[in-house]
Amino acid sequence: MEEKEITNIEDSDSSIMGVISTVSDGPFSFDSNEQVDEYRFSLSVNVKWIDNDNDKNLIEKTFSGFGTYSINNDPSSDGLDNDNDGLLDENDDDEFGDSRELAINIAINKIASDVVNSILSTW
Repeated sequence: MEEKEITNIEDSDSSIMGVISTVSDGPFSFDSNEQVDEYRFSLSVNVKWIDNDNDKNLIEKTFSGFGTYSINNDPSSDGLDNDNDGLLDENDDDEFGDSRELAINIAINKIASDVVNSILSTW
Protein backbone atom coordinates (compact mmCIF):
# COMPACT_ATOMS: atom_id res chain seq x y z
CA MET A 1 0.00 0.00 0.00
CA GLU A 2 1.40 3.37 -1.00
CA GLU A 3 1.60 6.01 1.71
CA LYS A 4 -0.01 9.28 0.67
CA GLU A 5 0.05 12.67 2.34
CA ILE A 6 -3.29 14.46 2.14
CA THR A 7 -2.87 18.16 1.55
CA ASN A 8 -6.43 19.09 0.65
CA ILE A 9 -9.92 17.66 0.97
CA GLU A 10 -10.19 16.81 -2.74
CA ASP A 11 -7.34 14.29 -2.37
CA SER A 12 -8.91 12.45 0.56
CA ASP A 13 -11.07 9.33 0.32
CA SER A 14 -13.45 10.77 2.90
CA SER A 15 -13.89 13.85 5.03
CA ILE A 16 -15.50 14.73 8.32
CA MET A 17 -17.01 18.14 8.86
CA GLY A 18 -18.60 19.51 12.01
CA VAL A 19 -20.55 22.67 12.68
CA ILE A 20 -21.46 23.77 16.20
CA SER A 21 -25.24 24.18 16.15
CA THR A 22 -26.04 25.06 19.77
CA VAL A 23 -24.23 26.07 22.92
CA SER A 24 -25.94 26.72 26.22
CA ASP A 25 -24.62 27.42 29.67
CA GLY A 26 -27.06 28.10 32.43
CA PRO A 27 -28.71 27.09 35.70
CA PHE A 28 -29.53 23.40 35.97
CA SER A 29 -30.55 22.76 39.58
CA PHE A 30 -31.45 24.87 42.59
CA ASP A 31 -31.07 24.50 46.34
CA SER A 32 -33.86 24.85 48.93
CA ASN A 33 -33.40 28.65 48.91
CA GLU A 34 -33.93 28.71 45.15
CA GLN A 35 -30.28 29.62 44.58
CA VAL A 36 -28.45 27.99 41.68
CA ASP A 37 -26.76 24.82 42.89
CA GLU A 38 -25.52 23.44 39.57
CA TYR A 39 -25.00 24.81 36.09
CA ARG A 40 -25.03 22.78 32.89
CA PHE A 41 -22.90 23.45 29.82
CA SER A 42 -24.41 21.83 26.70
CA LEU A 43 -23.05 21.60 23.19
CA SER A 44 -24.46 20.20 19.94
CA VAL A 45 -22.50 19.63 16.74
CA ASN A 46 -23.86 18.72 13.30
CA VAL A 47 -21.42 16.21 11.82
CA LYS A 48 -21.11 14.91 8.26
CA TRP A 49 -18.84 12.10 7.15
CA ILE A 50 -18.62 12.12 3.38
CA ASP A 51 -17.27 9.47 1.01
CA ASN A 52 -15.44 11.78 -1.39
CA ASP A 53 -14.86 9.04 -3.99
CA ASN A 54 -18.58 8.32 -4.39
CA ASP A 55 -19.90 11.74 -3.32
CA LYS A 56 -22.08 10.08 -0.68
CA ASN A 57 -22.95 11.02 2.92
CA LEU A 58 -21.96 8.17 5.21
CA ILE A 59 -23.13 9.94 8.36
CA GLU A 60 -25.16 13.09 8.82
CA LYS A 61 -26.15 13.47 12.43
CA THR A 62 -26.29 15.86 15.38
CA PHE A 63 -24.21 14.85 18.39
CA SER A 64 -24.73 16.40 21.82
CA GLY A 65 -22.88 16.43 25.11
CA PHE A 66 -23.06 18.21 28.43
CA GLY A 67 -21.25 18.69 31.70
CA THR A 68 -22.52 19.98 35.03
CA TYR A 69 -20.59 22.23 37.38
CA SER A 70 -20.85 24.38 40.47
CA ILE A 71 -19.19 27.79 40.60
CA ASN A 72 -18.84 27.67 44.38
CA ASN A 73 -16.94 24.41 44.72
CA ASP A 74 -13.84 22.61 43.53
CA PRO A 75 -14.91 19.75 41.22
CA SER A 76 -12.69 17.37 43.16
CA SER A 77 -14.82 17.94 46.29
CA ASP A 78 -18.20 19.27 45.11
CA GLY A 79 -20.24 16.08 45.63
CA LEU A 80 -21.25 16.07 41.94
CA ASP A 81 -20.64 13.45 39.29
CA ASN A 82 -19.41 16.13 36.90
CA ASP A 83 -18.49 13.76 34.07
CA ASN A 84 -21.41 11.33 34.43
CA ASP A 85 -19.18 8.29 34.92
CA GLY A 86 -20.76 7.15 38.19
CA LEU A 87 -17.77 8.24 40.30
CA LEU A 88 -17.65 11.11 42.77
CA ASP A 89 -14.83 13.38 43.84
CA GLU A 90 -11.96 11.49 45.49
CA ASN A 91 -12.93 8.32 43.60
CA ASP A 92 -12.77 10.11 40.23
CA ASP A 93 -9.26 11.00 39.07
CA ASP A 94 -10.37 13.27 36.20
CA GLU A 95 -12.53 15.70 38.20
CA PHE A 96 -10.21 18.57 39.08
CA GLY A 97 -9.37 22.14 38.04
CA ASP A 98 -11.76 24.89 36.99
CA SER A 99 -15.26 23.42 37.20
CA ARG A 100 -16.65 25.22 34.13
CA GLU A 101 -13.65 24.24 32.00
CA LEU A 102 -14.12 20.66 33.19
CA ALA A 103 -17.78 20.75 32.14
CA ILE A 104 -16.84 22.08 28.69
CA ASN A 105 -14.20 19.37 28.25
CA ILE A 106 -16.64 16.68 29.35
CA ALA A 107 -19.17 17.83 26.73
CA ILE A 108 -16.52 17.91 23.99
CA ASN A 109 -15.12 14.50 24.93
CA LYS A 110 -18.60 12.94 24.94
CA ILE A 111 -19.27 14.26 21.44
CA ALA A 112 -15.85 13.12 20.19
CA SER A 113 -16.41 9.63 21.60
CA ASP A 114 -19.89 9.40 20.06
CA VAL A 115 -18.58 10.55 16.66
CA VAL A 116 -15.79 7.95 16.69
CA ASN A 117 -18.23 5.20 17.75
CA SER A 118 -20.65 6.19 14.99
CA ILE A 119 -17.90 6.14 12.38
CA LEU A 120 -16.60 2.76 13.55
CA SER A 121 -20.09 1.23 13.49
CA THR A 122 -20.69 2.61 9.97
CA TRP A 123 -17.30 1.54 8.58
